[in-house]
Amino acid sequence: MAQSPVTTSPETIPAIIERALSGAVLSAADGYALIRASGPALTAVMRAASEMNAAARPHRRVTYSRKVFLPLTNLCRDRCAYCTFVKGPKQRGAHTMTPDEVLSVARRGAELGCKEALISLGDHPEWRHPEMAATLEKLGYGSTPEYVAAVSKLVLEETGLLPHVNCGLLSRDEMAAIAPWNASMGIMLESASLRLHEKGGPHEGTTSKRPEQRIATLETAGELGVAMTSGILIGIGETPEERVDALLALRDVHDRHGNIQEIIVQNFRAKPATRMHGAAEPSTVDMLRTLAAARLLMGPGMNIQAPPNLNGDGFGTYLLAGINDWGGVSPLTQDFINPEAAWPELAHLRAVTADAGFELRERTALYPEYVTSGAWQTSPAVAARVAALTGADGYVREELERW
Repeated sequence: MAQSPVTTSPETIPAIIERALSGAVLSAADGYALIRASGPALTAVMRAASEMNAAARPHRRVTYSRKVFLPLTNLCRDRCAYCTFVKGPKQRGAHTMTPDEVLSVARRGAELGCKEALISLGDHPEWRHPEMAATLEKLGYGSTPEYVAAVSKLVLEETGLLPHVNCGLLSRDEMAAIAPWNASMGIMLESASLRLHEKGGPHEGTTSKRPEQRIATLETAGELGVAMTSGILIGIGETPEERVDALLALRDVHDRHGNIQEIIVQNFRAKPATRMHGAAEPSTVDMLRTLAAARLLMGPGMNIQAPPNLNGDGFGTYLLAGINDWGGVSPLTQDFINPEAAWPELAHLRAVTADAGFELRERTALYPEYVTSGAWQTSPAVAARVAALTGADGYVREELERW
């Protein structure tokens, strides 16, 4: 349910900031105030978020993952109003990669120094499209998750890249089969708002985007000891308060299991030939406000990520709002979810990061603190590869970094 906008007095924000920086866990009401901050109050919130991040990371490092993007299939059981990645089986561009195609791209990525293979795809497309079921049968698999598990194993064993799968909702058995071949996995919560599923909403008619379903997948991962990435997509019709609700739902999962290694705040981009082609995009200020609120709500230990390719040249300002990660950047493949938005060159990303007073360091698909804890290695095969790529601090060994 949408929350009523909160009217914030000038005295409220300083009190919330003081409690946040003293280690207090902020409430939903606190979050609703932070997410509506503007003017001098927003400046104070951003300053506090930066201070919280700096206190937790005195080496002032901002991370990224050098990856290759493998769009295993762009068929899906759902059609969200903002998505151009998904195709129908008879549409131009519809494609499911074969193992040979996967290996060809992955090997080239490994040659270019990539450490991560992002395997992204639609959710259980065979449940909607008989054509996908036929493709899977031809490949020798009974389901998309079964194929994902096999491809993950193939990529890890044949190329040394660490897979990171993002394939939507998974049952316990499906996740248990995929996890041993992945350094980490991901599922975006996107939003906690049920309004977005109503007629005319971006998730109208979808079968995999209800928040309770996606939270259940994160819970399953926690029970299985799988490190996950998640986050929110802003600007798709949610209220600022509903962004806070989503962040707190993710915080609750992390409090129970400790398995959410990063929170992504991703801004909606309007795309031609979608139902939301004319929708307004979030402003840079809106992103800064949401990022700073996310830092203060999630606390100093959480990794907060903002994609550097979705805001033109303005992405450097995100470093003023308490983020500490840029996500995956590829020297080879495009962002198939946002094909209009090229990733910045690594030299440029490094320079922007340095200009803000931070050092850019490469990580694997498993964050440094998850590497050093040793508790989140899902199999001996993954653990061995992570150990070969990382130093004692959990970051990619400096001699393996490429600029």
